[in-house]
Amino acid sequence: MAVTHFDIFEIPRSVDLEAGALEKKFHALSLAFHPDRQPANDASARRIAADKTASLNEAYRVLKDPARRAFYLLKLLGVDLEREDSPLQKQLPLHFLEEVIEQREALDDAKKAKDLKRVSAMADQVRAARATALVAGTAALRQAMGAEPDASAVSTATKEMARLKYFDRFLEEVEAIEEQVGTA
Repeated sequence: MAVTHFDIFEIPRSVDLEAGALEKKFHALSLAFHPDRQPANDASARRIAADKTASLNEAYRVLKDPARRAFYLLKLLGVDLEREDSPLQKQLPLHFLEEVIEQREALDDAKKAKDLKRVSAMADQVRAARATALVAGTAALRQAMGAEPDASAVSTATKEMARLKYFDRFLEEVEAIEEQVGTA
């Protein structure tokens, strides 16, 4: 069985983590694993410490962010939304996909018009939808990971987190437009 990010921090798998406690544990483990704390003449120990530090940094990066943590928990449940070819992403409702296409076209129009005010307003709407999807996705994950795992909750979490990926891509595009138009 592979070591999970939760195992590295010696904490149970959970949607909800206390950020302060996680950060404190991260700093303590960073000190303990740091390659400079290994004997200078022991290359093997230093290499192992460097590998542990890299794993620790990755685990912290994932666990400290609620969305990344949710994607990771889904992956631990057997749902990998990080893969672009994931068939699960194709299960999104048609009306949502149509909405995404319309939003992209409107964003493209605003970009061509160099209308940053409109781009910003669209981004605000997508941020709100993203927040709603994250709340719904994490709530479903809590249910999926409960004492009695619920397959329908995994399905709901999957759909909400797949929506979140679309929202994140949209917001990345907004940032690129803001930089491009802002420097033009």
